[in-house]
Amino acid sequence: MIWTNSINTMSEKTRQRRLHAFVSGRVQGVGFRYHVLTEIQTRCPNVCGKVRNIVDGRVEVIAEGSEDDLHIILNILRDGPRWSVVENVHEQWGEPRGDLGTGFDVSHYESGYWSA
Repeated sequence: MIWTNSINTMSEKTRQRRLHAFVSGRVQGVGFRYHVLTEIQTRCPNVCGKVRNIVDGRVEVIAEGSEDDLHIILNILRDGPRWSVVENVHEQWGEPRGDLGTGFDVSHYESGYWSA
């Protein structure tokens, strides 16, 4: 019984998910995307996704990986680099689609938003 519970706990922590987040505040022009990129590549190397500035002043992140890694990413987004001011992180969760390629990268302005 104890063994089964620990296995269930582990499978929940390693469950693959998709995170779509919007970060608002002073997050553009302060190195936010490259801070996120460096932190994710260092702390969550198995996550794939993208980070980009969007025209309304927010930063958009879309990522797929283990639920644990995605929670680490949320903390990275909430903390930001020391010269940023994060006011809000809006998060949307979904099932992984496998359409983000491999690795994590900075993307540049595109019209519209990525689909959650």
